[in-house]
Amino acid sequence: MRSTWLRFTAGLLGLVLGLVPGVLPMPARAQDAAEGVTLYQWYCATCHGLDGTGKGPMAPALLVQPVDLTGLGASEGGEFPLLRVVRRIDGSDPLVSHGSGMPVYGPLFQGDEVALKTASGQPVLMGRAVADLVLYLQEIQK
Repeated sequence: MRSTWLRFTAGLLGLVLGLVPGVLPMPARAQDAAEGVTLYQWYCATCHGLDGTGKGPMAPALLVQPVDLTGLGASEGGEFPLLRVVRRIDGSDPLVSHGSGMPVYGPLFQGDEVALKTASGQPVLMGRAVADLVLYLQEIQK
């Protein structure tokens, strides 16, 4: 009887310990512009170019040329338009550039929500991948 009880207890403990990683929150990871570089190269550079100036290899095929992402802050009086950029990336503010909307990667970038603050201090909630991309775009501003 005692042997059965020990096996039951050990099995239950193993089950509980096996489930703990799925229940406990993962440690927070700071937003990372280096991750944003990788995401940018995979998802954005084809149209916007490796340097972000809007001269990617697909740009000539588009009816409306991709924007120079290095000048987003300059075009807004020196203030990076964080909310507008987040909405374009996640698809909540679609942009039609080649007969259809800009590729919307929002569904790919959802989850693991974080907040970045606008210049006025207002927090904007977004997926971590979007935050990483935004941080990278802020770094390449002229």
